[in-house]
Amino acid sequence: MHTDNVAILGTGNLGKSIAEGLLSNGQYQPENIYVTRRNTKSLQYLKDKGVQVTNDNKFAVNNSRFILLCVQPAHLENVLNEIKPYLDPERHVLLSVIAGITIDYIRDVVGSDFAIVRSMPNTAIAVQQSMTCLAFNDKATVLEEEIKGIFNCVGETLIIEEELMAGATVLCSSGIAFNMRFIRAVTQGGIQLGLDAEDAQKIAVQVSKGASTLLTINKSHPEQEIDKVTTPEGCTITGLNEMEHQGLSSAVIKGLVGSHKRILDLKEQREKEAV
Repeated sequence: MHTDNVAILGTGNLGKSIAEGLLSNGQYQPENIYVTRRNTKSLQYLKDKGVQVTNDNKFAVNNSRFILLCVQPAHLENVLNEIKPYLDPERHVLLSVIAGITIDYIRDVVGSDFAIVRSMPNTAIAVQQSMTCLAFNDKATVLEEEIKGIFNCVGETLIIEEELMAGATVLCSSGIAFNMRFIRAVTQGGIQLGLDAEDAQKIAVQVSKGASTLLTINKSHPEQEIDKVTTPEGCTITGLNEMEHQGLSSAVIKGLVGSHKRILDLKEQREKEAV
């Protein structure tokens, strides 16, 4: 059981997912989690569960050790300046889940004495199935196992170099949406083939789960599992080839690259505005 309180500042969809994940795992009691938002109406259901809900960031910081920064990028500097007088480098650990915000950016506002972690989970954290990538500054490296312990409660973690975080954001965070769109497409295809919409989605979801589980347990390459399904002149290879002729892999790769470019463009724009 974790006794170090967690404050989630700027509790939008991702922040709520994090709170829900920490609660559902049982590693945190509701009273150990503080969530903030300017308008707390949408957080009432968390309050009903016993979570500490407030619109006062300073109050949440004063009562917590781990400070999760979940605000919009444009609001981050103001929030950091707001809580800065209440931060203690001997006590507080800053964890950012904000896309495109670097460790150096946070350090430049709060100072170089703080342990700062850049993290990128996804909304599956609410059901303890997040893939969370983590990068640490020098002050935070001694806390690696502790930080991993928090996010391992709600999925899998991977420590990477910070310069890879933009790519990890695309695969981790945006990746949920990309996978959802594929499941939706499979469902729509199933409907066209005559299945009921609910049945088609149930099949699509379970098949996606099964495919992922095969790769996880067998530690195999996707093509190895594909080879087990395809037979000469069969329906599977026919369908796969038609999808490739229509640009399936190319479209996915182009989408990932486009999303990555957008992250870098936004980062460059913020840097220009800061000058």
